[in-house]
Amino acid sequence: MKKSQYNIIVSGFGGQGVLFLGTVISEAAIFENKNTTWIPSYGAEMRGGSANCYVIVSDKEIASPVFDFADIGIFLSKQAIIKFENSIEKNGFVLANSSMTGEVKSRKDITYVFKPLNDILSKEKEKFLLNIVALGALIKKTGILQKENVIKALEKVSSIKKPEFLKVNLSSFEFGYNLA
Repeated sequence: MKKSQYNIIVSGFGGQGVLFLGTVISEAAIFENKNTTWIPSYGAEMRGGSANCYVIVSDKEIASPVFDFADIGIFLSKQAIIKFENSIEKNGFVLANSSMTGEVKSRKDITYVFKPLNDILSKEKEKFLLNIVALGALIKKTGILQKENVIKALEKVSSIKKPEFLKVNLSSFEFGYNLA
């Protein structure tokens, strides 16, 4: 899946780390000297309400941070896939948390990867973060960013937002990367 620009929708509900995941993607793009935009959107209720962000990663100048259709969708909840699945371009890619979305492939013109993240993580002895596990799986499956730059971005964003989560973010990323 090599393109000069990727439009990405990350969606779930408040508290799943949707906006953090989008921030890490944008930061990793910067480490690769790519152009990027990140636009968050969340309901007033935040935790438990809907949350999503739109990210663009591009080799060229970005004309507008707004897009109608995405190349990639990361859907962590049922409401997310219902709302945004039809916003994925033909030949696009969807990574979905099938613990919450189920495994219904309602379109034949996109590639789906379903991972039962809630179920997998509830069985693990170590603590992993669902959003960063999804990020690891996305990077392994799509190759849109280099693994080492995503790790650098995790280190940077974690040190700013929640330094106490750096270790679990890094182990969650590796777990997701290997899970893919």
